[in-house]
Amino acid sequence: MNSTHASPDPATPAASTDGFDVLDACHRQTLHTLDKLTDLVTRLTNGAADTQARAMAAEIVHFFSTTARQHHEDEERHVFPNLAISDDPKVVQAVLRLQEDHNWLEEDWMEISPQVDAVACGLNWFDLDVLREGVEIFTALSRDHVELEESLIYPQARARLRVGERREMGREMAARRRAQRGAKSASAGSSDSA
Repeated sequence: MNSTHASPDPATPAASTDGFDVLDACHRQTLHTLDKLTDLVTRLTNGAADTQARAMAAEIVHFFSTTARQHHEDEERHVFPNLAISDDPKVVQAVLRLQEDHNWLEEDWMEISPQVDAVACGLNWFDLDVLREGVEIFTALSRDHVELEESLIYPQARARLRVGERREMGREMAARRRAQRGAKSASAGSSDSA
């Protein structure tokens, strides 16, 4: 059972937005959602999965299953390729690490998401100790990942791209999200009529 939470996505770029503004906003949203994830575990430790815990869990599942994945795809398409061929070995090594982080973050999320989704759906089969440990690992890696991107990779990438290229990046990101929403809506519409 998968919870769905249709909330507006503040990381969805407008067609004329600098792509890095969107990436930066998504980092802020990621850090906020990681705090929510930690708060959720604390809340569950102190009692049952009440209505507020279920709502928090649904928001967390939605964010990490959609927005965070789109964000990683944006980086893989627009930020990393140019830097992966840099003359600076420190930058190349950082890009390789961040690409590997994306794989680990996805794997870590796949480990904890069924448990968070169970909370969102009001089910009580989740294992709090497993969830707590998974959240600690996922949160630590996510925070380290954001820190490396913001301290080294984003400044390097911004310096290499002209304003027009960054706007084109924002347009591509917006178009891809519209297409994904359209495909999701079409899929939901066809399953409703079945």
